[in-house]
Amino acid sequence: MLTDIIKKDLTIIFCGINPGLTSAQYGHHFSNRSNRFWRVLNQAGFTPHQIAPDDDATILDFGYGLTTAVERATVRADELSKEEFHNSIEAFKTKMNHFQPKYIAFLGKPAYMAFSGKKQIAWGLQPEACCGAKVWVLPNPSGLNRSFTLNDLVGYYRELYQAIV
Repeated sequence: MLTDIIKKDLTIIFCGINPGLTSAQYGHHFSNRSNRFWRVLNQAGFTPHQIAPDDDATILDFGYGLTTAVERATVRADELSKEEFHNSIEAFKTKMNHFQPKYIAFLGKPAYMAFSGKKQIAWGLQPEACCGAKVWVLPNPSGLNRSFTLNDLVGYYRELYQAIV
């Protein structure tokens, strides 16, 4: 099980699709060595150094939090069913309404597509809010997502960073 790293009034809550097996096993977000999240966050400007997965809770010090759209851990996000996303919507909305972040950054399109009911979405800022927060959709930093180079990821994440500073 992977525990949210979250508190009220954060600038951004980064929302992964679901935990990977390595993250669930070790209890730390983005702990698979092939995942590029922590490197991208640092290179995009969010953190002054690259956070180690074991120190994932320190992300709160920078005004950011971590959660997942679906709790069940899998090797690949495409192992999740539409029903699992559908069954997660209300709990996710309750959580976001309680913690009230300024932004929700979905890491990958599947969760936001399922939650919004949209068939197509673009990367970046979305036209509608979710639970009072601005929504941003970023490419998934998973090592399995080789459609995006490290530089591509840093560019997309930097756009969000520049929007909040």
